[in-house]
Parts: sequence; C-alpha cells; structure tokens
Amino acid sequence: MIDRIRALLTVIEEGSVNRAAVRLRITQPALSRQIQALENEIGGKLLERETSGVKPTGLGHALVKAMQPLVESYDNTMADLRRQARGERSELRVGYLGSAAQSFLTPALATLRKSHPAARLKLHDLSPREQIAALRSGELDVALIGQEGLAAAKEFHSAKLCSLGVCAALADSDPLATKNSIALRDLKGRDFIGIDEAEMPGRNRWMTALCKPAGFKPRFIAIVDGLTNVLSHVVSESAVTLVPAYFAKSSHPGVAFVQIGDPKAQWDFIVLWQKGSSSAAARALVGALKQVEVGQGT
Repeated sequence: MIDRIRALLTVIEEGSVNRAAVRLRITQPALSRQIQALENEIGGKLLERETSGVKPTGLGHALVKAMQPLVESYDNTMADLRRQARGERSELRVGYLGSAAQSFLTPALATLRKSHPAARLKLHDLSPREQIAALRSGELDVALIGQEGLAAAKEFHSAKLCSLGVCAALADSDPLATKNSIALRDLKGRDFIGIDEAEMPGRNRWMTALCKPAGFKPRFIAIVDGLTNVLSHVVSESAVTLVPAYFAKSSHPGVAFVQIGDPKAQWDFIVLWQKGSSSAAARALVGALKQVEVGQGT
C-alpha cells in the first residue's frame, strides 16, 4: 500500500507516468498497474490523463493532502530505525537516580562529550520503577539505577558500577543517632519502615537479606510510597530504615544517617542498557561510567 501511494505521489509531482517511472526505476506498465490497483482499492479515479500528461482528480488531491505527511513520517521513521540498526542513533536517552548518579553521571557525560560531541542527550531523573518501565517501553536507552534494577537485569545488558556502604536512617532523637557507626545487630527489635515494592522493586527484600546474618528479620510496621515519606515515618514512628551510604550527605528534618559497620552491608549501583544494536553513544556512555568506577573505587 505505501509503495502504491508513494508511486502516485511521484506521478503527480512529475506530471507524467513516464517521467515518474524513470525516477522510480520501474517500467511504465508496472507503474500504471500500481496506480490502477490503488484506484481499485480506493474505489475511484485518482488521475486525469491529458495530452500534456496527468493531473490529480479531486479524489487524488484529497489523497495527496491526507497521505503525503504520512508517507514523509514513514520514510523518516524508517530512516531513523535503519540508523539505529547500524548503531548510529544520535539521540541518547538516559534515566538516572538524581541523588545517586551525580558523582557518576556528571564525569561520564564529560567523557562522552569528548568522544561523541554530536550526541543529543535527554536526561530523565526517574525512580527505579519509572526507569524500568521506560526501558521496557523503549523510551530509555540507558538507566543508571540502584540495586532495584536487578529485578529487570535479565531483560537488558547490565553492569555493576560499584558497591556502596549502607546507612541506618534514624530519628535524630534516637540514642544511636549520636554514634559514628553501628552494627546491624544494634537494630534488632526495632520497628522498620519499608517502601512500596512497585516504586522500588526488591528494596524491602534487600533490607531483610542484610539483617538475616545479624540474627533477625526486620519488622515492617508500615510500607509507604516514596523515600521522602519513608523518612517522615522514621521520625513520626521513631522507627528505622536502611538506605545507601550516599544518603549520609543529604539532610531530612529530624533524621540522622548513621553508617552501618558490617562489612557485608552493601548496596549495588548498576547500569542497564538496551539489548540489540545499541548506539555507539550508548556504548560509550556505559564505558565511561565503568571508568568512573575505576577512578573512584568502591
């Protein structure tokens, strides 16, 4: 169908079936058959034959008005898909966790700019759930995500950038809040605040797994949506939650972040990217992110 419409548009542009056939590199009889098949499919004449050539009928004009933008969009889309198939996509869509990604993403993007100055970047500060959904729908090329990304790691290429330490988030009035470091066993018997699994897949299971070697299972008295709400409940309920160590650099009213000293208490920071023919820019960004890991250590 699209080839027949394109053939008709070419005939109308040229004003001649013969000239259009030359431009399309097909024979005149073959082109005439395409036009006739299109007219039969639509149910009306699209061209008027005159001694000087051909011109569109009223129905032909209506088809041109309706279909020319669609054909152009189709051609542009196909050209973009072919570039992607060759790994030549010029737009790079990156999702990231704002608080966690700054120390990785900023230097990696500086490296990318040097190797791919023409790459158009679209950066999206998204939660883990949003990043995974955007990867699955094809709206992201690369996702800079936390341990929660492991839930979807089999669907995409993945690489661990580093393992970070862990902090306990406590009310600042808690006796443990004044310590520089505590052990997980110090939290035994405490009430925990969990986060909605739809928002951060696997976060509560991660906390449970961390506490198991310390001899207890966290007692989640509330499961709430969003880290801000989690921290607010930590204060209001005099409870505790576990977060990656980078939270120690942040602040939240009434909350203290205390380092967990257990050597096996870690939070993995990973990058996910689309399988298939990834663009050169996407591969370069992943490589740059891995170099940042080497430079920073764990």
